[in-house]
Amino acid sequence: MIGSYVAVGDSFTEGVGDPGPDGAFVGWADRFAVLLADRRPEGDFQYTNLAVRGKLLDQIVADQVPRAAELAPDLVSLCAGGNDIIRPGTDPDEVAERFEAAVARLAEVAGTVMVTTGFDTRGVPLLKHLRGKIATYNGHVRAIADRYGCPVLDLWSLRSVQDRRAWDSDRLHLSPEGHTRVALRAGQALGLEIPADPEQPWPPLPPRGTLDVRRDDVHWAREHLVPWIGRRLRGESSGDHVIAKGTLSPEDIRMRIASVA
Repeated sequence: MIGSYVAVGDSFTEGVGDPGPDGAFVGWADRFAVLLADRRPEGDFQYTNLAVRGKLLDQIVADQVPRAAELAPDLVSLCAGGNDIIRPGTDPDEVAERFEAAVARLAEVAGTVMVTTGFDTRGVPLLKHLRGKIATYNGHVRAIADRYGCPVLDLWSLRSVQDRRAWDSDRLHLSPEGHTRVALRAGQALGLEIPADPEQPWPPLPPRGTLDVRRDDVHWAREHLVPWIGRRLRGESSGDHVIAKGTLSPEDIRMRIASVA
């Protein structure tokens, strides 16, 4: 019975793409926290989300890992290194060495450390060419999990997120339904009974013509790709000046999910 959970990571764990009613994001980790809280007596569960969008591994290790270690929870989820991997010239072997140091630090104080693989990016235009690099990093993550006895939230094998409806309009972050499916997969990783199958089929979609696809691509490039490139050129991060959500009550998360459902 997990009585406390701390989520560590970047935009994926912060929940970008899954907006709540107040402008802040919900995301898979918050939804997963509700699944965990449902197995405890009311009021007997502590959850803290330390994740901030755009953060690199070293920033996560410096800012979030010590705070998670201080809390010494029953469970920590660690998803980090993805923003490093997509940068040109980075070595997945070297990134994995630093990732393992973070796992070792958390494993000293947390009951369980759940690690996360990267997604299969074959359907993501901006990241398709990095598929082999991500696969290499994922291999390291699984090996580290074996060494430290960590459950693995395996996103590479989650076939349902290959559907475009699992992704936000920016094509880099999950949609609310995508985050929901990841939360369910996290429950599976811990061997919990979950309320739905994360691999359940999507409803059929009407066919899309070439013009529709091209129009969507132009809109995506204008609204998302160009600003992303601009931030990279200016050395800016989407997480600059963003403060982590911190401690959240499962009741508040349920209300926020219900208000946008």
